[in-house]
Amino acid sequence: MKGISASKIISSGLKIILPLFAAGMILWWMYRDFDWEELRRALSYEMNWTWMWLSMPFGVLAQVFRALRWRQTLVPLGERPRVHTCINAIFMSYASSLVVPRVGEVLRCGLLRRYEQTPFTKALGTVVTERMVDSILILLLAMISVLLQIKVFMVFFAETGVSIEGLFGRFTMAGFWVTVASILAILVLVLILAYKLAWFSKTKNLFRDILDGILSLRKLKNIPLYLFYSIGIWVAYFLHFYLTFYSFSFTSGLGASAALVAFIVGCFAVLVPTPNGAGPWHFAVKTVLVLFGVAAQQGVMFVLVVHTLQTLLVLLLGVYALLAFVWTKPKEKREADMIES
Repeated sequence: MKGISASKIISSGLKIILPLFAAGMILWWMYRDFDWEELRRALSYEMNWTWMWLSMPFGVLAQVFRALRWRQTLVPLGERPRVHTCINAIFMSYASSLVVPRVGEVLRCGLLRRYEQTPFTKALGTVVTERMVDSILILLLAMISVLLQIKVFMVFFAETGVSIEGLFGRFTMAGFWVTVASILAILVLVLILAYKLAWFSKTKNLFRDILDGILSLRKLKNIPLYLFYSIGIWVAYFLHFYLTFYSFSFTSGLGASAALVAFIVGCFAVLVPTPNGAGPWHFAVKTVLVLFGVAAQQGVMFVLVVHTLQTLLVLLLGVYALLAFVWTKPKEKREADMIES
């Protein structure tokens, strides 16, 4: 393969293999004793599919809100990409992250560069900004969930006598190796990211453009609209998750506060770089459900069904966006056509 170094091939391979390996190990550990016949019976006769379908539009709405908010931060920088380009770029970014975690952030900036001539580094700066805003909102939601459920946690630990020693005593060899694999995957991906950033730093005006993107919030003309999009994203994500509780008899009575705890814990779990949080998300949400009285087997079933269907939604939106981009003219092509006409 002429022109491609061995280190680049290894780097690209690791970005795909390690997250898949980490996800696979965690999922194998969780489902090694799972009753698949019970899952088939639940899907066929016991699930309330109406609530599952009702949850899906909120998954779409969250991504649309993210695209609209992204476009709003680009306007103060003198960039006015088309709305549908921003939406499809977000759809593509989430779908691509199913293969290589976190690659979507780079891909959507590249798509805006390709179809709207938006400078890549400016777009990247606004992405950094939105991640900062999202982190603040998630931390606030986490604080709210802890305050709402602090009594539940205290009662649980008091009645079960769970201790640090007890937790480590239940930590099996399989669990140990899953944890080690996840930590190694994170370290390798951090090193790869550091290498990429070092390479990018050689690009002229990179940091200036990124800084402009980060500081774009200062020039926003409609702060209330930005806050509406930001809060709307997480409200939509929460409803996308919460409504699925009503699809199962064993979660339908848990209530919104229990769902909020599971939602927040799941948000932190997906920080482990696996495709769409597969593995860590399953384990974290299932653990919270057990905390609220759901049987372990039922909790495992819930996270498997919900995560699979929500991942399929992300995939379908990505396919839609891919087809839409086939029919989307780049900015320079549109301008050329206008001159000719």
